[in-house]
Amino acid sequence: MRNVYLTAEIDTMIQYLTNMFTSSKEKKERPRVPKGERVYAVGDIHGCADLFGELIDTIESEIAEAETDGTICRIVLLGDLVDRGPDSAGVIDLARRWAKKRDVRILCGNHEEMFLDSFEDTDTLRHFLRHGGRETLLSYGVDRKALVRSEIDEVQQMMLDAVPKKHRKFVSGFEDMVQIGDYVFVHAGIEPGVPMDKQKKRTLRWIREPFLSHKKSHGLVVVHGHTITDDVVDAGNRIGVDTGAYASGRLTALVLEGRKRRYITAQAGKKGKISVEGAKLAA
Repeated sequence: MRNVYLTAEIDTMIQYLTNMFTSSKEKKERPRVPKGERVYAVGDIHGCADLFGELIDTIESEIAEAETDGTICRIVLLGDLVDRGPDSAGVIDLARRWAKKRDVRILCGNHEEMFLDSFEDTDTLRHFLRHGGRETLLSYGVDRKALVRSEIDEVQQMMLDAVPKKHRKFVSGFEDMVQIGDYVFVHAGIEPGVPMDKQKKRTLRWIREPFLSHKKSHGLVVVHGHTITDDVVDAGNRIGVDTGAYASGRLTALVLEGRKRRYITAQAGKKGKISVEGAKLAA
């Protein structure tokens, strides 16, 4: 029987090398996702359940229309669903429900890593609390005053008591890399010059430089979050989709279909009203 895992690795390497050495003329026709497919890549949500919910509703309405002509729609959440924003618990609930309904692939961000490790390690828990974890615990019903006055081991016990086991299990199943067509989706980025199957987990979840300033082709176009920018950044070899939802009130999804690109943004306005807008990106 053919080893399907080995075959997939070989196919990925062939695609990587093909893209690296494709002529300039051919490169103008790339990148693309497979024919008949559409991909939604959602940037860092960071506890903004209200924005996430509106974005889901918008994407669902598009999918309902797309399904009438046979288009296959896939969703990739680029990680950092938790921390900083007010309702990480709500975001996890939304993601769990969506994943039961749709083809949703979810990447593990550095904040998910800290979240999971905090159940076992108090040093990580201290770091987690300083970088948005307090808001996460509050969203799970931990008492604010008790959180402030408690010792770190007591906080860890509060976390163990408050976070449902089904949420921990769900988050522990997040992935580190997803490839679709000529795109590879990761949370933070990749180490330039290193084959995709040799990338280190910590790199995929934490890297900024030298990835962000690297100008040459990675073979595949890297779609990532992790680094906040005012707008989507299309640098040719990478596309950054983290528009800082918890700080800016803007949650963005990149939409890929064939060779076309566009994006959808859920924007928080006055009095908490959320609007959703779409715009074209240069192909």
